[in-house]
Order: sequence, then C-alpha cells, then structure tokens
Amino acid sequence: MKKDLPENIVEDIAIAVALEGEGPEFKTWYVYLINLKNEPIENVLITSKGYGEKDGEQVKTSTLRHMFPLVEAGTYKLIEPIDEQTFGLTNEYWLSYYIGREIFDKKFIFLPESIVESNFIKLPVVNKPGVMIGK
Repeated sequence: MKKDLPENIVEDIAIAVALEGEGPEFKTWYVYLINLKNEPIENVLITSKGYGEKDGEQVKTSTLRHMFPLVEAGTYKLIEPIDEQTFGLTNEYWLSYYIGREIFDKKFIFLPESIVESNFIKLPVVNKPGVMIGK
C-alpha cells in the first residue's frame, strides 16, 4: 500500500538546463543531473518528456530513459541535449535513485518559457550558466 511506503524526501539533488555554447545562429543546450549530496547515489533512472501546446496543437515529445549506475557525491552527469524548440513546452524529468536500500524519486518540471536568460544562475558543480530546479 502506498501509505506504507516511507516518504523519502529528495534533497541536495538538482536537474539543470545549461547553455553550452552559442554562435550567430544557434545555441547548444544540455540537461544535467547534479548531485550536491555528500554521498553517492546509485541505480539512477531518469525519464524525460516534453508536452504542451504549440501553434494551437497538442504536442508530445518522445519519452527518453537514461540510467547511471553511480553518481558520486558533488558531481554531475550529462543527461541529454535539449532542443531550444522544446522550451515552449513543459519539460519533465522524473528521477529515481537509491541510497543504500532506500529508494527516492521526484519529478522536476521546467514550465513553458522558464528556460530564459532572465532565470539564469551560475550552476553549481557544472559551472555554466543555466536554469536549475531542486537542491
């Protein structure tokens, strides 16, 4: 039963969209998982998808799955590149991981038009400009 499961709170973990580089006609963006904990996380599974409305039509992107056996404390992992054309959609990242025998999970949601320069910070650990959810 769901009520019997422990409420493991996800803390010191973030998903970030970073601006990697730009030219006169393009920008390159990547999505990262950042482990700000003082301990590693294991068996990390992330599913990503985009959805919403574009030009009056309902749009859904493919669902992608990513797996990392281990993410060391104070490090990051590249999840995937992201196309700027999806920034008008809701971009969802569902993260599950283990610490020892305990499982943790959380949805990280970038709302439409939230990945904009006015929301940029210097991302911890990654040390690039971008937008981050969590900590």
